[in-house]
Amino acid sequence: MKQALLVTLLAASASLALAQPAQEKPEVLRDVGYDQRLGEQVPLDLAFRDEAGRPVTLRSFFRGRAVVLSLVYYECPMLCTLTLNGLGSALSVLTFDVGRDFDVVTVSFEPKETPALATAKKKAYLARYGRAGAEEGWHFLTGDAPAIAALTGWDAETRQYAHPAGLVVLTPDGRIARYMYGVEYAPRDLRLALVEASQRRIGNPVDTVLLYCYRYDPTRGRYAASVLRLVRLGGVLTVLGLAAFVLISLRRERSAA
Repeated sequence: MKQALLVTLLAASASLALAQPAQEKPEVLRDVGYDQRLGEQVPLDLAFRDEAGRPVTLRSFFRGRAVVLSLVYYECPMLCTLTLNGLGSALSVLTFDVGRDFDVVTVSFEPKETPALATAKKKAYLARYGRAGAEEGWHFLTGDAPAIAALTGWDAETRQYAHPAGLVVLTPDGRIARYMYGVEYAPRDLRLALVEASQRRIGNPVDTVLLYCYRYDPTRGRYAASVLRLVRLGGVLTVLGLAAFVLISLRRERSAA
């Protein structure tokens, strides 16, 4: 059951950005689609290995902060490198710091991949990110077949994994808060997802305003402007502006008298 939930999590975590038209999906991809599981618990007791080869569970990375989960194949010839590059680019723009404000857990779903390969990937992406303390907050994991067999399927004909691309943003207790689809992630969307997932433990008043004006669209994995809320906010600001103008005018008249 727990592995099945993680399969659904993977299937929900992206758009299929494979290099062929959507109407020509190979058979192995036809059952991969969106299945929203917002608010559901991720199985935190699944066992993996960290970069040093030490046994760990997902639970060990949930330490009171939101977590960005990326599920990749380190030697994937197509999507996974693009996914990690897109994640790294978005992280480099955020003012939130990995390891201080939130954590990132990257999991390989290829059982043959080793901690040595995870170490090499971590070293490369930490060098790109370039912020102190990130090594304690961005984790690259590998695992055995029993823990990851249900994550995706193997296409024997093309000799590649058939899987979607994207990120899953999780709450500090391991519930699914937001999905982000594709291989490029708008820093604003990732920031808002982290603010929401953390129950606003991070962020500032501007983020509160943005979350009022922008609403998460689960079908696109993005935040879109809410026209109604923007109109309401504009109306409130107009009323406040007029009230301030009237007060200032009255004070000037009294001072002149």
